[in-house]
Amino acid sequence: MEKDQAFVEQVVKALVDHPEDVKTERKIDEMGVLITLHINQQDMGQVIGRSGQTVRAIRTLLRVVGAKNNARVNLKIYEPEGAQRPSRRQDKQERETAEADTSAVDLQL
Repeated sequence: MEKDQAFVEQVVKALVDHPEDVKTERKIDEMGVLITLHINQQDMGQVIGRSGQTVRAIRTLLRVVGAKNNARVNLKIYEPEGAQRPSRRQDKQERETAEADTSAVDLQL
């Protein structure tokens, strides 16, 4: 396993709840090195981060690792076909519903 691929796996495994599901594929083409990251769907939000900040930071560090080895390295997160991201509105509604459910508890003695 190359250093760039090992770096991605190590960092991502430290972030996710299902490190056993973290797998990477490394391909070299005319554009450079492409590392495809496969993770558990439930960990997608942790790896991407708020507004994509976490994955952006990983990509920045990966470019530094690649530059050290004179290679252009890119990271792609694999999304299986049919995987659906919840819309922001749907996600917000689910949070509000969960909050309403816990605040509506009526205790009677």
